[in-house]
Amino acid sequence: MADDSDKNTVAEQVWRSMFGFIMHTRPRRDAVLTGLGLTPTEAKALDSLDGETGRTMKELAAEWSCDASTATWTVDRLERLHLAERRPHPGDRRVRLVVLTPLGVTTKEEMTRGMNTTPPELLDLGEEELHALRALLTKLPGGARSSA
Repeated sequence: MADDSDKNTVAEQVWRSMFGFIMHTRPRRDAVLTGLGLTPTEAKALDSLDGETGRTMKELAAEWSCDASTATWTVDRLERLHLAERRPHPGDRRVRLVVLTPLGVTTKEEMTRGMNTTPPELLDLGEEELHALRALLTKLPGGARSSA
């Protein structure tokens, strides 16, 4: 059985490999965003919103780990792009909810589809390797985000 230092070394190697693959495939993700006219910040914001529920600015600032002025600036940009709008909160007149517009919903769907396009390098792996990789990655936080 490996000691902790061996486990740490292997974990570092795994992370470097995962991060290297993420960086290698970044141009494809950047192209999706460019094609939709979005910045990475706007993409993150779209991913946080939907066309029905709505989120308060306070909730968005907390999720995005930013101050209220940065969240406001980001939502202002989404509004200028006609991707989001502020609506009155049904239970509190002092609060506004940020909701995606129909264009925002469509853009988010296109972005998600583009971001979830399988990198061709994964198809070079065998089926058993892919099953094993999927099983391991779903154990990590965020790894079970797939739809199938």
